Amino acid sequence: MPNFPKFFIEISSENQFVAEFSDGISLYLKREDLLHPEVSGNKFRKLKYNIAEALEQNRETLLTFGGAFSNHIAATAAAGKLSGLKTIGIIRGDELGKDLGRTLEVNPTLRFADSCGMKFKFVSRYDYREKESLEFQQKLKEEFGEFYLVPEGGTNQLAVKGCQEILTKYDKEFNFIAASVGTGGTLSGLINATTDNQKVLGFPALKGDFLLEEIKKYSFKENWELIPDYHFGGYAKVDSELINFINNFKKKYQIQLDPVYTGKLVFGIFELIKDGCFPSGSKILAIHTGGLQGISGMNALLEKKKLPLINK
Repeated sequence: MPNFPKFFIEISSENQFVAEFSDGISLYLKREDLLHPEVSGNKFRKLKYNIAEALEQNRETLLTFGGAFSNHIAATAAAGKLSGLKTIGIIRGDELGKDLGRTLEVNPTLRFADSCGMKFKFVSRYDYREKESLEFQQKLKEEFGEFYLVPEGGTNQLAVKGCQEILTKYDKEFNFIAASVGTGGTLSGLINATTDNQKVLGFPALKGDFLLEEIKKYSFKENWELIPDYHFGGYAKVDSELINFINNFKKKYQIQLDPVYTGKLVFGIFELIKDGCFPSGSKILAIHTGGLQGISGMNALLEKKKLPLINK
């Protein structure tokens, strides 16, 4: 058995009933957001086996990549601290490093990561595009020494293995498994864990059809489909309709959704149910993948745009 840090041991999430609709269609949420207060949701699953592998290799440092409000950056910083590992975040946007004190003052995600001991390297958006090249990574090794590399968003084979553990034997009763899609790792793990009579629905949080090939790298099943109609204009793009939906959902069901991933997911499911896209009697399990730490940063942006804020 891999050498897991204690906080990864024997963790499971619960399914929470949300609502029953016409034609006997019922919706449940798997509350992965409640797995851990700092390493929640799919990031917990993605990091589990990667951190075990880093410890097995006797690495002392995790290095990863992300944007200024990245759930993955925050989760990696927290998981590293809990596991006794140093962490380095390669952050997109070199302008953020010109006045780090000011950046940390206005950015709750990076402020949290900094409080966990993460060290930052801010790079231009041009250089950031080269993050997967061997030359770029060699330069990082020359600067920081040896490290265990976790990809942007956390997706690799070990991450997919961890995400397969989201579903348990008790979830076989569901006809549909639905999840938001960022890099495709979580959805790949879910697909691998399903039975033949289940269908997985992925709701991309960003534009583009590249996710099809990404998911096929990690899963060979065909019982899945991407629903590309609910990204609200692209990654981290929101409007008043989505914000109002998130706020009304919380008021009615006492469940907080995030605006980048789970808000769009649940909005899409409600729309598909309303449009009659699910057979009568369908049982739907939507995966709440966390990401709630990003709400503060999103609200700061919404305030500047004079849009409604997300209730916390």
